[in-house]
Amino acid sequence: MFTGIVEELGSVDRLVDLGDAARITVRGPLVTADAAGQSSADRRGSAGVAPGDSIAVNGVCLTVVDVEDGAFTADVMRETLDRSALGRLAVGDPVNLERAATLATRLGGHIVQGHVDGVGEIRSRRPGEQWEIVTVSLPTGLGRYVVEKGSVAVDGVSLTVARIGADEFDVSLIPTTLKATTLGSKGVGEPVNLEVDVIAKYVEKLVGDRS
Repeated sequence: MFTGIVEELGSVDRLVDLGDAARITVRGPLVTADAAGQSSADRRGSAGVAPGDSIAVNGVCLTVVDVEDGAFTADVMRETLDRSALGRLAVGDPVNLERAATLATRLGGHIVQGHVDGVGEIRSRRPGEQWEIVTVSLPTGLGRYVVEKGSVAVDGVSLTVARIGADEFDVSLIPTTLKATTLGSKGVGEPVNLEVDVIAKYVEKLVGDRS
């Protein structure tokens, strides 16, 4: 489980095509740091990561298979590549990184599973004095899970929905989010991973089972 609070803006170091899968190496000095290399600002409060641990990469939960020199490697199955925007990454691209939450983690965002529900596209960006309003398209079938003032994860970033339309929604990005995540540099037409609030999906199933 994750919280949607990005710990580090990493970058793709290497991509290897394995046919029905891919192997991705991501540079992330903070999330891979050992105890000696961590600062007091480390929100997880524990030594970096080891093989078998989970890291969300642009909101997709991946399992670490190797850690070396400030970078980690993970295998990505074909289904994940097809159902998320990870398949469109290239070497050098920035990526949002968050280690899995612990029982001591502050839930600063919302419950994020790292299971992408669909891929949207940035439709527009409207800068303001202190923030920027970004409009993101909604894939068919996801609109019923997104509500105004509710939570949604965009590329793994926990955000509050400012406006909901028939096939799109708005989020307001503060300067910190613009600076510390991929959402600050993505342009109109670029894809973003979307994960809706899992609570909405459970409620829908419970209500449906009783009807």
